[in-house]
Amino acid sequence: MKSIYKLSLVALAIIGLSACNKEEKTESAGANVELTTEAQKEAYSVGASIGRYMSGHIKEQEELGLPVDRTLIVTGFTNGLNDQLKLTEEDMQTILQSLDKKLNDKRQEQATAISAKNIEDGKKYLEENKAKPGVVTTESGLQYEVLTPATGEKPAAEDTVEVDYVGTLLDGTEFDSSYKRGETAKFPLNRVIPGWTEGVQLMPVGAKFKFVIPSSLAYGDRDTGTIPPNSTLIFEVELKSVEKAAVEPAVEPAKK
Repeated sequence: MKSIYKLSLVALAIIGLSACNKEEKTESAGANVELTTEAQKEAYSVGASIGRYMSGHIKEQEELGLPVDRTLIVTGFTNGLNDQLKLTEEDMQTILQSLDKKLNDKRQEQATAISAKNIEDGKKYLEENKAKPGVVTTESGLQYEVLTPATGEKPAAEDTVEVDYVGTLLDGTEFDSSYKRGETAKFPLNRVIPGWTEGVQLMPVGAKFKFVIPSSLAYGDRDTGTIPPNSTLIFEVELKSVEKAAVEPAVEPAKK
């Protein structure tokens, strides 16, 4: 069997036993737990860590429209402990493989729908934003607005830049912020997404710009976890300093 479902059975038995097992009458599952010996603490920690890990998987399955019957899971777990299975190992293997496919199909459906919506939302936002005063749209489709002007040096793509920034999705969800980390970010400008490479080259040191970056200049159809596929991104960036790339000395032709 796939380990994820083995873990699910254990986790659900632990976190759902008092709530789902109607044969037991409990006042509070946590109230009667004895955690005085090292062995008790070890056993509890194993169960609690598995339960916390698997809670995300259980929640995802429910959110994908595949409800979890926790009472039957607890019953199945108990039957497994007592070697009183109602289904054969072969049957359960086939069933769990089918469930795994259902989950993957649902994930793909959800990702496709989210991706299509993000494309349309991005087009609409970019179209509306480009008409705002002060917004400039470049040939690539990148949009920028100068929030704080400056007259310092502008970086080249090969240079290393130091910046402060905050990144958000179109709905305002913040996915990254150097301000919250309490330290600036420093990196070669040609090692980041194309929208950053192009946009930051337009900035003088000391300036602050707002960028609206189409998904084609950001992460495209990749899902980074915090950034859904085909997301148009908004960044506010302050350019703190520029470290010029080292210039390699010219090689003189060999003398004959």
